[in-house]
Amino acid sequence: QVQLVESGGGLVQAGGSLRLSCAASGLAFSRYGMGWFRQVLKKEREFVAAITWSSTYYDDSVKGRFTISRDNAKNTTYLQMNSLKPEDTAVYYCAAGSLQSPPAVRLREYYYWGQGTQVTVSS
Repeated sequence: QVQLVESGGGLVQAGGSLRLSCAASGLAFSRYGMGWFRQVLKKEREFVAAITWSSTYYDDSVKGRFTISRDNAKNTTYLQMNSLKPEDTAVYYCAAGSLQSPPAVRLREYYYWGQGTQVTVSS
């Protein structure tokens, strides 16, 4: 059974930082592209960042502030979020999907999803 478990969310002031982690089990982690998405209530889930073997891709709204990485030995992917803004407030989800270049950015390219972790940025 595949499981993706996010952690590291919380409440932070604008300008602050958080590091999200996503621990995967039940799958050959290194064979999957990993992504982070976020969702605000009543809005569609949107792409944030993705990583393949080493290539990364970011939505323009987070480029230069967020960094995605992965540790295949630990079956874990990370999202380092710096210079956080109130508009970054959302539930953040990690996902495992197609390993491709350029990295997958569409929801339908991801097969497994975590339960999400709340990130709240206060002004």
